[in-house]
This record gives sequence, structure tokens and C-alpha cells, in this order.
Amino acid sequence: MLFLALRSVRKRPGRFLATLLSAFLGAAIIMTFSSLHDTAAAPGVDEVSSESMTVSASVVGGYGSLLVFFAIASTLTVSVRQRAQEVHLLRCTGATPAQVTRMVIGESAVVALVGAALAVGPAVLGGRLLVGLFKDSGQVAEDVAPAFGATALGSGFGIAVLASVGAAFLAVRRATKAAAGARGPSGRRGRTLAGCAALVAGTGGILTTYAVDSTEEMLMAFPAYGAILLSVGFAVLAPSMLGRILGLLRGPLAAVGGAGGYLSARNLRRRGAELSSVLMPMIVFTGMATATLYIQGVESDRVTASGLDKTVDDKNLETLNLVVVGIIVVFSCIMLVNSLYAATSYRGREFGQQRLAGATPGQVLGTVGWEAALLTLTGLVLGTAAGIAGIIPFTMVRTDQVLPDQGPGTWLTIMAVATVATLGTSLGTARRTLRAPAIEAVTVAA
Repeated sequence: MLFLALRSVRKRPGRFLATLLSAFLGAAIIMTFSSLHDTAAAPGVDEVSSESMTVSASVVGGYGSLLVFFAIASTLTVSVRQRAQEVHLLRCTGATPAQVTRMVIGESAVVALVGAALAVGPAVLGGRLLVGLFKDSGQVAEDVAPAFGATALGSGFGIAVLASVGAAFLAVRRATKAAAGARGPSGRRGRTLAGCAALVAGTGGILTTYAVDSTEEMLMAFPAYGAILLSVGFAVLAPSMLGRILGLLRGPLAAVGGAGGYLSARNLRRRGAELSSVLMPMIVFTGMATATLYIQGVESDRVTASGLDKTVDDKNLETLNLVVVGIIVVFSCIMLVNSLYAATSYRGREFGQQRLAGATPGQVLGTVGWEAALLTLTGLVLGTAAGIAGIIPFTMVRTDQVLPDQGPGTWLTIMAVATVATLGTSLGTARRTLRAPAIEAVTVAA
């Protein structure tokens, strides 16, 4: 099966492009920041510079590892689900579930290794640029030379491969069960328990903010981590929540959107499980970006109002927050675009059937547009709720206010990025898919 996996990657490289892109960017970011460990461990580096680089590399490495797994998992889940007929055919020809699993895991490992190898060059340049930025901000001494060694290479290759193999195992396990006709509530029950656990942990982290002294330097950590966990919990539970929301909105959607609104509501309810790969990055991006940026804004204003210069620790914390948000933006957009592109382009047969049944290309695009709008609205509302849940406690404890002084500009920018990524990718991919004649689209194997 490993030989078959190698032939599959070589013969159909386009299928693995989204996973390759996720692995490449993930490994590049991980190796870039892990190179700070190599630089900090080099001889002659002073203690302050070493501590600044080590803290930054550790924090961003933890966030990056989680986001790399989510990014690769989202693309692999869509890819494996689209290969349901292939998995079913392999099972019918005598392949065991273990053999199918080894084939998909082998494919994913090969793609991850290629992506990590391609990321080495950009990571070396990124590490040099990062050390230069730390020097410009005064966090690292001018005589420190950037290094790129075993720590960077090991972490980049290791995380990319482990994330790919783990995500592939989970995705193909569900696919083989579906091919065998196994159905049941166990998967939904596990998802519900995981989502509720994340919500409980996030709520606990946010409430802990009220028990911490207002002058404590680590105060930012509790609401920030709480908002992150709430975002993850909402993301895990979002597909089931979306089904209930659409049940209530089916009538208004049909009245406002006509046939397109009615079909979009039915399609979204039927494809709730598939939509988790789209809703998850959107909710996580919105919640984490909103909470982190506003919390950092409140902290920066407090330091400025005190008339004191920012210490090295203040600069480290601000740099970390901004870098983490940057990573979130990049990976969330990649996850959104990859998942939406793969899911929409795969619906060419469905679009062809709708056109043969009498729907015009405009009506099909209208249906896709309504689906994207509903997904965007759901993701933004849940993500904003998670972000606000972290912002308000921090603002109350740190400044004795309920809401921060920062205006809605940051939030509107976050909303605009998520909306453009979702609507642009969905409608652009659907328009491109509709270029094929309806009969040709229907005759192509799904």
C-alpha cells in the first residue's frame, strides 16, 4: 500500500496541492521561529537576548503547532471525503481498512516531507529577518548572529509529518467506516463532548481573570487563552448549531432569497458535517484575532497613559501577540480558501445536475452565495462572542471600564478579511466550475 501511495502522489499531484501548501507554510513558520532556539543557544549570546528569543519561539511554536494541525486536518478531511468512491472501490476489491489507512497515511507523509523540504530555504531567510526585527526593537543585542540548526529542522519536519499523519488517520478512519456502512451517533457524541469541554475550560480561564490582581503582568494570559478555548469549542459545536439555526431560518430565507435561499438552507443542513472544515477556521480566526488585538490595545494604552517606557518584557509580549495574530490570519485564510475551494470545486456534478433540472447559472451562483453568506454570518457571530467574552473581563480588571476605548475599526477589519475570503473563494470557484457544460460536468465521476 505504501508503493500505491507513492504512485498516487506521482500520478495525481493536483489532488494534494492544498495539503502541500498547508504543510509548506506550516513548516516554514515553525522552522522560522524554532531557529530562534538555535540562535539563543549559540555561544556568546547574552542572557536577555536568549530569554527574549526563547520565550517567543516557545509561545509561537505552541500556537503554530496547533494551527498547522488544524490547517492540514481541514484540507485532508475534505480530500478524503471526496475520495469516498475510491475508498469504497478499494474495500470491494479486497483491501482491508488497515491497508486503506496505510495508503492514505503514506500519501500524507510523502506530501508533508516534500512541503517541509521546500520550506527550509524560506525558513532560513525568515529566521534572519526575525532576528533583525528583534534587534530593531531592542530585544536582542546587535552582535547576535542568526543561526539555523537541528532544532529548527527537527521541529519543522516533525510537526509537519506528525500533523499530516495524525489528521490523515482520523480522516480515513471516518471514511472507511462510512464505506463499510457503519453509522451511529458515536462520532457526534465525541464531538459534542470535546466542544463542551473546551467551552467549560474557556469559561474557567475567563472567570479566573477576576481573581487576578489588576497589576499582575500575566493578567493578559487568562482572558486570551479563555477566548481561544471558547473559539475552539464554538468551532467544534458549530455544525450542529448551524442545523438548528437553519431550521428556524428556512422560511425567511425562502421568502427573501427565493429559490436560491431555499436551496442553500437545505444544502447547508444536509452538508453540516462537511462544513466543519469551513466554520472552524473562521470562528477560530475571528475569536482569537478579536480578543488578542483588543486586549493588546488596552494594555498598550495603559502603559502609554502611565508615562513609563515599555520594558523588554512589554515589547516581548506585544511582539508575541502581533506575531500570533499574524500567524492566525495566514493560516485561517489558507484553511478557509483551501477548504472552500476543494468543497466547491468538488460540487461540479451537483451544479451540472441542477442546471439540467432547469436552474440557470445565475441561480446556482445565488445558492452558493447564500450558503457562503450564512456560513460567514454564523462564523462571525460565534467568533465575535468568544472574543468579547475575553475582552470585557480583562478591560474591567485592568482599567475599571466595561468596554475598551478602541473603536470598532479593528473588529470591522477582521470581519472584512473573513467575509472577503469566504465569499470571494466560494463565488469565484463556483463561477469557474460552471464554465463546464452541464452534461460534461454530470458525466465526470464525482
